[in-house]
Amino acid sequence: MAQLLQRHGRWLPFFAEDVFGGQFCIKDSKVYTFDPETGSLEYLADDIESWVQILLSDYEVLTGYPLAHQWQKQNGWLPAGKRLLPKVPFVLGGEFVLDNLYLADAVEGMRFRADIASQIKELPDGSQIRLNVVG
Repeated sequence: MAQLLQRHGRWLPFFAEDVFGGQFCIKDSKVYTFDPETGSLEYLADDIESWVQILLSDYEVLTGYPLAHQWQKQNGWLPAGKRLLPKVPFVLGGEFVLDNLYLADAVEGMRFRADIASQIKELPDGSQIRLNVVG
Protein backbone atom coordinates (compact mmCIF):
# COMPACT_ATOMS: atom_id res chain seq x y z
CA MET A 1 0.00 0.00 0.00
CA ALA A 2 1.30 3.45 -0.86
CA GLN A 3 2.26 5.79 1.94
CA LEU A 4 1.32 9.45 1.94
CA LEU A 5 3.16 12.51 3.15
CA GLN A 6 1.51 15.85 3.61
CA ARG A 7 3.79 18.52 2.22
CA HIS A 8 2.79 22.14 1.79
CA GLY A 9 -0.87 21.25 2.33
CA ARG A 10 -0.79 18.42 -0.25
CA TRP A 11 -0.68 14.67 0.15
CA LEU A 12 2.01 12.89 -1.84
CA PRO A 13 1.69 9.18 -2.67
CA PHE A 14 4.83 7.07 -2.14
CA PHE A 15 5.06 3.92 -4.23
CA ALA A 16 8.57 2.46 -3.85
CA GLU A 17 11.54 2.47 -1.51
CA ASP A 18 15.26 1.68 -1.65
CA VAL A 19 17.11 -0.59 0.80
CA PHE A 20 17.92 2.40 3.04
CA GLY A 21 14.32 3.62 3.22
CA GLY A 22 14.72 6.43 0.68
CA GLN A 23 11.40 6.68 -1.11
CA PHE A 24 9.93 7.50 -4.50
CA CYS A 25 6.76 9.57 -4.78
CA ILE A 26 4.49 11.37 -7.22
CA LYS A 27 4.18 15.16 -7.12
CA ASP A 28 2.49 17.16 -9.86
CA SER A 29 2.38 13.98 -12.00
CA LYS A 30 6.19 13.69 -11.84
CA VAL A 31 8.41 11.26 -9.91
CA TYR A 32 10.60 12.50 -7.07
CA THR A 33 12.95 10.92 -4.56
CA PHE A 34 12.43 11.64 -0.88
CA ASP A 35 15.43 11.75 1.46
CA PRO A 36 14.21 10.80 4.95
CA GLU A 37 17.28 12.32 6.63
CA THR A 38 16.65 15.79 5.24
CA GLY A 39 12.98 15.68 4.30
CA SER A 40 13.89 16.93 0.83
CA LEU A 41 12.34 15.99 -2.48
CA GLU A 42 14.42 15.78 -5.65
CA TYR A 43 12.96 15.58 -9.13
CA LEU A 44 13.82 12.32 -10.89
CA ALA A 45 11.50 11.69 -13.85
CA ASP A 46 8.54 13.04 -15.81
CA ASP A 47 6.45 9.87 -15.38
CA ILE A 48 6.51 6.27 -14.17
CA GLU A 49 7.78 4.92 -17.50
CA SER A 50 10.74 7.31 -17.41
CA TRP A 51 11.34 6.45 -13.75
CA VAL A 52 11.57 2.75 -14.65
CA GLN A 53 14.12 3.52 -17.39
CA ILE A 54 16.19 5.68 -15.03
CA LEU A 55 15.95 3.09 -12.26
CA LEU A 56 17.11 0.28 -14.52
CA SER A 57 19.99 2.33 -15.89
CA ASP A 58 21.24 3.43 -12.43
CA TYR A 59 19.80 0.74 -10.12
CA GLU A 60 22.97 0.38 -8.07
CA VAL A 61 22.74 3.97 -6.82
CA LEU A 62 18.94 4.32 -6.78
CA THR A 63 18.21 1.05 -4.95
CA GLY A 64 21.32 0.44 -2.85
CA TYR A 65 21.70 -2.98 -4.50
CA PRO A 66 25.49 -3.42 -4.04
CA LEU A 67 25.34 -2.90 -0.26
CA ALA A 68 22.14 -4.91 0.07
CA HIS A 69 23.79 -7.77 -1.81
CA GLN A 70 26.93 -7.61 0.38
CA TRP A 71 24.77 -7.49 3.53
CA GLN A 72 22.76 -10.51 2.44
CA LYS A 73 25.89 -12.51 1.62
CA GLN A 74 27.11 -11.95 5.20
CA ASN A 75 23.83 -11.89 7.14
CA GLY A 76 21.12 -13.56 5.10
CA TRP A 77 17.97 -12.12 3.55
CA LEU A 78 16.57 -8.78 4.62
CA PRO A 79 13.24 -9.50 6.31
CA ALA A 80 10.09 -7.75 5.10
CA GLY A 81 9.61 -4.41 6.84
CA LYS A 82 13.32 -4.00 7.58
CA ARG A 83 15.83 -1.59 6.04
CA LEU A 84 19.57 -1.02 6.29
CA LEU A 85 20.05 2.21 8.21
CA PRO A 86 23.27 4.11 8.76
CA LYS A 87 24.82 4.15 12.22
CA VAL A 88 26.16 7.59 11.34
CA PRO A 89 23.46 9.20 9.20
CA PHE A 90 24.49 9.79 5.60
CA VAL A 91 23.52 13.46 5.86
CA LEU A 92 26.03 13.79 8.71
CA GLY A 93 28.87 12.24 6.76
CA GLY A 94 28.16 8.56 7.33
CA GLU A 95 29.63 6.38 4.62
CA PHE A 96 27.82 3.98 2.31
CA VAL A 97 29.76 0.96 3.64
CA LEU A 98 28.69 -2.21 5.47
CA ASP A 99 30.38 -1.17 8.72
CA ASN A 100 28.09 1.87 8.88
CA LEU A 101 24.86 -0.14 8.44
CA TYR A 102 22.51 -1.96 10.78
CA LEU A 103 19.20 -3.75 10.28
CA ALA A 104 16.23 -1.76 11.57
CA ASP A 105 12.47 -1.64 11.41
CA ALA A 106 11.52 0.50 8.40
CA VAL A 107 8.89 2.57 10.25
CA GLU A 108 11.09 3.21 13.27
CA GLY A 109 13.91 4.17 10.92
CA MET A 110 11.68 6.72 9.19
CA ARG A 111 10.65 8.19 12.55
CA PHE A 112 14.26 8.45 13.72
CA ARG A 113 15.39 10.13 10.50
CA ALA A 114 12.38 12.47 10.52
CA ASP A 115 13.57 13.59 13.94
CA ILE A 116 17.06 14.22 12.53
CA ALA A 117 15.59 16.14 9.58
CA SER A 118 13.54 18.35 11.90
CA GLN A 119 16.60 19.10 14.07
CA ILE A 120 18.88 20.09 11.18
CA LYS A 121 16.42 21.69 8.73
CA GLU A 122 17.37 25.31 9.45
CA LEU A 123 21.13 24.78 9.77
CA PRO A 124 23.59 25.84 7.06
CA ASP A 125 25.83 23.16 5.53
CA GLY A 126 28.90 22.47 7.64
CA SER A 127 27.29 23.41 10.96
CA GLN A 128 28.36 21.51 14.04
CA ILE A 129 25.41 19.75 15.62
CA ARG A 130 24.42 17.88 18.71
CA LEU A 131 21.49 15.53 18.12
CA ASN A 132 18.99 15.07 20.93
CA VAL A 133 17.91 11.43 21.07
CA VAL A 134 15.06 10.67 23.45
CA GLY A 135 13.89 7.16 24.34
